[in-house]
Amino acid sequence: MFYALNWFFVAALLALWSLSAWALHAAAVWTVSNAGVLSGAASGAGALSLPAVLAPWVPPELVAALGAWLAGLGPVIDRLLQAAPALAGGLTVATWVIWGLGSVLILLLGAGLHLLIALWRRRGGGSRPDAGPSLATG
Repeated sequence: MFYALNWFFVAALLALWSLSAWALHAAAVWTVSNAGVLSGAASGAGALSLPAVLAPWVPPELVAALGAWLAGLGPVIDRLLQAAPALAGGLTVATWVIWGLGSVLILLLGAGLHLLIALWRRRGGGSRPDAGPSLATG
């Protein structure tokens, strides 16, 4: 009975692991494939301004330096967004590798639990049929 519960638990864990890997892969590939559409959106990063509530507390030199840094960062982000769709194939390989490693670990967990159950039953902790009272009279 414990063996069946153990392997049912392992099978359910493996199914959950596979489903989550598939869902995260699908979301990541969709995101990376559509990242090229966002190119050009980062060019307005230099136009960001500090909220009026914080303006008296932040030195103007710091605000100017951050604005210049963001303006220079915009083209870099645009180039990265344009190159992102090429990463979709690499995500598939990475997902398969991570799924395989996780599956092996789950199966090793199941084998370890199987051995623990066997040791527990061998030491007398498991349920064994009793011989019953002796009918011999002597």
